[in-house]
Amino acid sequence: MQLNLLPHNEAALRIEKVRSAMAAQNLEAVLIADNANLYYLTGRVFAGYIYIPAIGETRCFVRRPVKTEGENVIPIRKPEQISESIGSVAPSTIGLETDTLPYSLVLRLSAVFTGVEIGNASAVMRQARAVKTTEEIKKIETSGIKQTHVYSLIPSLFHEGMTDIELQIEIEKASRLEGCLGQFRIAGNSMELYMANLLSGDNADNPTPYDFAMGGEGLDPSLPVGCNGSIIRHGETVMADINGNFTGYMTDMTRTFRVGQISPLAEKAHRCSIEICRRLESEGKSGVKASDLYSIAENMAREAGLHEYFMGHCQKAGFIGHGVGIEINELPVIAPRSRDILAENNVIALEPKFVIPKTGAVGIENTYVVTADGLRKLTFAPENLENLI
Repeated sequence: MQLNLLPHNEAALRIEKVRSAMAAQNLEAVLIADNANLYYLTGRVFAGYIYIPAIGETRCFVRRPVKTEGENVIPIRKPEQISESIGSVAPSTIGLETDTLPYSLVLRLSAVFTGVEIGNASAVMRQARAVKTTEEIKKIETSGIKQTHVYSLIPSLFHEGMTDIELQIEIEKASRLEGCLGQFRIAGNSMELYMANLLSGDNADNPTPYDFAMGGEGLDPSLPVGCNGSIIRHGETVMADINGNFTGYMTDMTRTFRVGQISPLAEKAHRCSIEICRRLESEGKSGVKASDLYSIAENMAREAGLHEYFMGHCQKAGFIGHGVGIEINELPVIAPRSRDILAENNVIALEPKFVIPKTGAVGIENTYVVTADGLRKLTFAPENLENLI
């Protein structure tokens, strides 16, 4: 099996992005083991490590699959063999993914590099991955096209008397048949989700422990988010936030549907969400502060008299957007205290949403590429409140 599936120039470009981020952290090398980062650097997930020095050859240490081949691929049985390969050129500072690796593995890897100062490679990789390459954007565009097609099927999948989980299962089936990989990669341990977050009626006002824009009670306390088995009723909204991973790179898109007539307040809030997106599409240029985009959105909601319902009602989210790529929560973060500055070829999702008691959640979410002239949209499903009946 060939390890590196990326074109040579693409692989070299990504390594150089990592080295640039290493220099900013004063690291002489990084040792990468996280699946998302291994995929970023090689186009494949494997069990093992990638060693990237500031100067010199990148080496891949592979435990599984066996018989993996490629340039500078070294089979190992245990991480202690890494130091044997590096030998006398060991760095004085090395970054490990301390945000994601188990503490026991960090200790073990630290012992491999005796006397070497340990830094945080998680921050390095987040920074390197924040600005997408042309090849990455192509994959995200493909996911956006496929996800948009799935959303076009949602009205045909609904029938009266359905529960939220029944509708979600039908959408999940359509997504998988379209080619959705099912994998929903999320960085960190503060969020979990299976395939989709579909919210109908007042379940949208149920708070969740996870750091998502919308919550939901969930079907079981072991996964307290999303649909809860409620029957979808007249006068309610149905918000669909479905897995957009068709290529290893995700798009994030939310659309809201109504069942019959809904309250004028909910209709007003939905229009406000669309207006916020239109405004941020023009304002979201490279060089703009992420916190400024949040302020614009919050002020628009406040001026519309909707701040009580903005980004939640019972419990509010502290952001209105986030980076998207291999994981659903990458840099930059569009939040009031964010220090991130938008850069050309960041890919971000914007989700200015509202929760209206006795009706449900309303609003949209789109995925965009940041350009010098504003945001270029990658998710194209209709944004209006389509009636399911």
